[in-house]
Amino acid sequence: MPVKPDILKVTATAKSRLFQVEEIELRFSNGVERTYERLANRGRGAVMIAALDEQQNVLLIKEYAVGLEDYLLTLPKGLIDPGEDALLAANRELKEEAGFGAEQLRVIKQMTSAPNYMGHKITVVLAEGLFPCRLQGDEPEEMEVIRWPLARLDELVSREDFSEGRAIAALYMIREQLQQV
Repeated sequence: MPVKPDILKVTATAKSRLFQVEEIELRFSNGVERTYERLANRGRGAVMIAALDEQQNVLLIKEYAVGLEDYLLTLPKGLIDPGEDALLAANRELKEEAGFGAEQLRVIKQMTSAPNYMGHKITVVLAEGLFPCRLQGDEPEEMEVIRWPLARLDELVSREDFSEGRAIAALYMIREQLQQV
């Protein structure tokens, strides 16, 4: 089993409202020293919600992705607020972004994105037993909600406007788990 490297020094090198960049000086068990950079892990993580209606349609939202400067289809998602666990946050975000609450919520998997460069974790939650319920969120505009049959997942993945790797992975995991039931 590999031995974790020793952390010699952590230095904050840049900070914005959302991000902090850190420089990490490490010494590996073989004596080699290296300096890495990462986005610091801040907060309690986030949730991504795969909400399924009674007809096995997944609720997608059309959201502006500033990194790509375009609107994309994705799953509702957001940060876990103080005092919330992943399931509470998932139900709140679903209400804010898609206008639905869920009677049943189940954690599917906690995932990472680019773990060599950041410690961000997102928890995938399956939401079922949907009912209309809207909460005011922090989104700058109301998001369009699109129902997509989970049975046509391969067609969804081939669309240019559905490209977020986390959402693709979440839906394949959900489909696989539902097929095993």
